[in-house]
Amino acid sequence: MDLKAKIPARIAKEINASPAQVAAAIELLDGGATVPFVARYRKEVTGGLDDTQLRDLTFIYSIPTQQMAILAYHTATSKKAAQVMFG
Repeated sequence: MDLKAKIPARIAKEINASPAQVAAAIELLDGGATVPFVARYRKEVTGGLDDTQLRDLTFIYSIPTQQMAILAYHTATSKKAAQVMFG
């Protein structure tokens, strides 16, 4: 199972939903939809995920994104420091 498939499966376990529901919700949220909009108007797409499940999903899903941003910042900072120190 590749990473792209593991993320919805892991989140699904945490919020008591199916991986297909999570994948559909992630697609909508990544497309710019808000949690209230998805909860109210896209129930047929997400299989009926409620506000609480969607908020938990967005929190859990944002953790790797934040970690990647921090890692990218530290990598860039380290490269700049090495250039300054070693020319």
